[in-house]
Amino acid sequence: MRTIRLLPASNKTRPGWQQSLLLCALLALAACSGPVQDRTVLNRTLGVEPESLDYHKARTKQAGDVQRDIGEGLTGYSATGELLAAAAESWQLSDDGLRYTFNLRKDARWSNGDVVTAEHFVYSFRRLVDPRTAAFYAQTIIDIENASEIIAGDLPPEELAVTASGEFELTVRLRQPVPYFLALLSHPSTFPVHPSAAEAPGDDYARPGRLISNGAYQLDAWQLGSVIELRRNEFYHANDDTGIDRVRHHITTEAHAELNRYRAGEVDLTSGIPQDALLQMRAERPDEVHVAPYLGVYFYGFNLKREPFKSNLKLRQALSMAIDREDITEKVTGRGETPAYSWVPPGVDRYEPRLFPYAAMSREERHAAARQLYREAGFGEDNPLQLELRYNTSQSHSRVAVAIEDMWREVLGVETSLINEEFRVLLANIKAQEITQVFLSSWLGDYNDAHTFLHLLQTDSPSNLFGYSNDDFDSLMLRSAAQTDPQRRQLYLEEAERVLLDDHPVLPIYFRVSKHLVSPRIEGWGDNVLDYHYSQHLSFSEPD
Repeated sequence: MRTIRLLPASNKTRPGWQQSLLLCALLALAACSGPVQDRTVLNRTLGVEPESLDYHKARTKQAGDVQRDIGEGLTGYSATGELLAAAAESWQLSDDGLRYTFNLRKDARWSNGDVVTAEHFVYSFRRLVDPRTAAFYAQTIIDIENASEIIAGDLPPEELAVTASGEFELTVRLRQPVPYFLALLSHPSTFPVHPSAAEAPGDDYARPGRLISNGAYQLDAWQLGSVIELRRNEFYHANDDTGIDRVRHHITTEAHAELNRYRAGEVDLTSGIPQDALLQMRAERPDEVHVAPYLGVYFYGFNLKREPFKSNLKLRQALSMAIDREDITEKVTGRGETPAYSWVPPGVDRYEPRLFPYAAMSREERHAAARQLYREAGFGEDNPLQLELRYNTSQSHSRVAVAIEDMWREVLGVETSLINEEFRVLLANIKAQEITQVFLSSWLGDYNDAHTFLHLLQTDSPSNLFGYSNDDFDSLMLRSAAQTDPQRRQLYLEEAERVLLDDHPVLPIYFRVSKHLVSPRIEGWGDNVLDYHYSQHLSFSEPD
């Protein structure tokens, strides 16, 4: 049996009398030196507004950042990206790798004081795969026995192989060994949902006053377009190790507005750094700039349900080859990103990404080949391609889109209409697959394995919003899933990526890096490749 426990946070909550003395001291200091920042409230920026905080409805990084504060799965991560036990304090795995038995924490509580039980996880896993939920991340637990049949509507959710064998004992049976299964259980889609809250009347239970959560914080208020406010969950099992009382996730769609608020001391950490301010901030505040490798790909997707891209591979290839990825990462983004000539980012455990065949070509060779493919695809000077490129409203997205519009025009003569849309509108249009042609998207690794990127393109994946389907690719993915030998599994995954790149259903542009400004008042911050930063790991340093 393997037992893992949560790492202690760096600070513990001060007793009330100590907090009162500290407050008095700070107020006295304020009378002499001006306003003093509230050391019990963490102000952090979020970027765009989450579409939902329902674990089974949301799909964005922004939603996940808040969900990891208010919820807790069976496993979680440390500040530096180490996988840890969370709601489960230990587990056992059968010799055949198919059955997990999780021992839940007996001191885990919901924000209303209820005990967190194995039945709550059973309820939540069933809700995740129930077709009526239409969860974007239902595929997270696709390898649990009967999950795929339930998602397809062929079996009822009660047939999911997740059972409560005791009040605090949860048994999960897989259809095949999954090397990264424990990492999957840290994803917000696997967090428990309180049944009485989810079943209450109304369309969205994940709102202030309705949401009951089991994490370090609970949802206190949500001012649309402004801020999501959280307060400490006094019933949380590690509450004594939670160093910050309240968290405010500020919605900031403009990067420079976010930077200005940080400089003014209104926020303690940012979700990003504007490209044109990075060098200046490194010079002015080198200790506050955090740039680190990150498992994320920034890309354009083709709608393969509609022409002109549905049946025109050469056109997709031409558009990809006409893009100077080096120019984009050096002159447009300029924050340490690397050009993407593969789909899976470098740095993934036990994997060597495949590359586009033209990755080693010179710029001139790529452009010449792109023009030839463009002509063979049926387009040219007398018949230019006219396409719409959609992206969500953001200065950084606009800069990339304008640069690529120029490249397509100069190399191929393509006439591109740029359409920026509010984030939720863009997501709805991508999902509908009715009016989109080329659209901006990105994918962030939910766990450190190539599967988290490759599974998006499987025919039956709910995350496949491109209309891509290739029997060879699907077969290789299935064969990799059946492998217990890590080296053979790697070979199948790498060959699947080669098939994918040959088909060009997506247009990778660059691989991301995480970029944050972190106040020197903050303790407990750790850079990690998943870019997960739980508020419960953070605390404020003592004033000098």
